[in-house]
Amino acid sequence: MSARPLPQSPPAEQGVDASGISAFLDAVEADPDIEPHSLMILRHGHLVASGWWAPYTPGRLQLLYSLSKSFTSTAAGFAVAEGLLDLDRPVISYFPEFEADITDPRSRAMLVRHVAAMASGHLTETWADALRLDRAEAVRGFLLIPPDRDPGTVFAYNQSATFTLATILQRVTGLSLTAYLRPRLFDPLGIGETAWTRNRAGREIGFSGLHAATDAVARLGQLYLDDGVWEGRRLLPASWIAEATRAHVANADGTPEGARSDWQQGYGLQFWRGRHGYRGDGAFGQFCVVLPGHDAVIATTAATDRMQELLDLMWRHLLPAFGTAPSAAGERDETLRRRLARLALPPVEAAAEPPEPADAWSRAEFVPAGGVCAAQRTLTGVVVAEDGKGTGVTLVEDGRRLELRLEGTGWSVGTGPTPTAVSGGWTDRDTLRVDVLFLETPHRLTVECALPGRTFTARWHTTPLHARSLESLRAPSPRPSTGRRKTPHPATPSAT
Repeated sequence: MSARPLPQSPPAEQGVDASGISAFLDAVEADPDIEPHSLMILRHGHLVASGWWAPYTPGRLQLLYSLSKSFTSTAAGFAVAEGLLDLDRPVISYFPEFEADITDPRSRAMLVRHVAAMASGHLTETWADALRLDRAEAVRGFLLIPPDRDPGTVFAYNQSATFTLATILQRVTGLSLTAYLRPRLFDPLGIGETAWTRNRAGREIGFSGLHAATDAVARLGQLYLDDGVWEGRRLLPASWIAEATRAHVANADGTPEGARSDWQQGYGLQFWRGRHGYRGDGAFGQFCVVLPGHDAVIATTAATDRMQELLDLMWRHLLPAFGTAPSAAGERDETLRRRLARLALPPVEAAAEPPEPADAWSRAEFVPAGGVCAAQRTLTGVVVAEDGKGTGVTLVEDGRRLELRLEGTGWSVGTGPTPTAVSGGWTDRDTLRVDVLFLETPHRLTVECALPGRTFTARWHTTPLHARSLESLRAPSPRPSTGRRKTPHPATPSAT
């Protein structure tokens, strides 16, 4: 299904001051701790600004990390509306095969709404312990961990809770999250290709792992801003939008610092409340910010460990821009349009050609400095091959080889199964630096090879949270699906 383009408008026509957007771009590009990848801003239902920092592109799928949770929440909204899911039913009732094992009264009292609201009663993340207790079925492992408090009384961000919600959804619908959402959300909104990471049992994990374009994030935000209506058609009940985005359990620590934190304003059903509006939120700056008071949506993908700083820049520059456009708005709109069209990440500053003697770098092999690569422990070697037409760089990882190529002084986009862009060169006579962007993730790896000693070092700018290998830093291959719905049977484990 081809996506209908979002309605577009110059910022001024929707009461947006383009100079505020330009100031935001200035700020994020000047901040050494923020690497922006994409930005989309909607106001009054119109796309007023969009841009991608090359080599990132509009159609590229991006790992959304925990922003995936808000799509899982949306699947729950559809299931509630269709009578397949009851938020006030005990979690254990969806897993009768675990009845004899789960004896703790708090675990047995845990409701679906509690796991949806990160209010299972646990005080800390439980995912590692759940896998330790039962790697084959993490829901059972999770339910075997007695909650510290009564469910519904305390907040703790907990991947196990969302995984449990996602598992219930896949049981009661008889479909993967993707297959369930495709006719209900993705196709009606014009969202194209998506891919979701699965666990070893073949189940989409729900709490992370969704890969989608920035456009999908913006469209989800607009659906929620419009109370579940898309192009005049109601997709979700307004009651679900209100329930999913209100604060269910307080999570503030009462300190002045907490009052300034966008992570201590309450939590909905897989949505964060913020100092302004609410948001879907993924690690390293994957944001779907919904601002009902401004009738606006902001979608970003980025690579940063300073997520609060990125939100602070939105509040500082973008919120004041949502008002009445100033005089000379047309000129500012055009200036912004031209700037958005040429956004790009700066390449590595280095010489494109190897220093003499160039043959010293021909088929040069490098081993980890100190005997082990601290950033990527499975990275065991680097091979540099200079052939007169360019420089090939091979990253060797436990027998697997990721082939890269440096071409000139810009970014070279690879065509292999793991999408990458590479920039680099010689920073001095004895040092080759290579930066690798894994284009379907937020992540950048810098590898430096030192000719004396033939050693290399590597460092992540933001460290991948779930990657098993370099080649896994990409969207999973979609599995064929007929879209046919199995008969829901919550008591049958094989339905997942």
